[in-house]
Amino acid sequence: MKVLLSIKPEFATKIFEGSKKYEYRRSIFKRTDVTTVVVYASDPIKKVIGEFEIGGIIHENPLILWEQTGEHAGISKDLFLNYFKDKQRGYAIKVKSAKFYDTPLLLDRFMVSYPPQSFQYL
Repeated sequence: MKVLLSIKPEFATKIFEGSKKYEYRRSIFKRTDVTTVVVYASDPIKKVIGEFEIGGIIHENPLILWEQTGEHAGISKDLFLNYFKDKQRGYAIKVKSAKFYDTPLLLDRFMVSYPPQSFQYL
């Protein structure tokens, strides 16, 4: 099963460059059979630019989550802590292997009309 995630272009680019090895989320999909994340780079790109295989998901208190993943976060600690402000727990999706598409794709290729606010099953 694949899931479509909207990710800001600056962070999506870091995933495919290899400097961001975790994608952080305040909430996550419920299905346990999701193995692949399809990456929709939000405004101004507004296209699907690649996908990555999930290497695991950590669900933890944000401070502990940072201790475990911060070295490969691809973002600053301040930005991370601000993102998880007022949250007791957060998620870190580990990027196992990433594939950047040669040609970015429109959402309709995936039979999706609008980018997901959080995620969408494909």
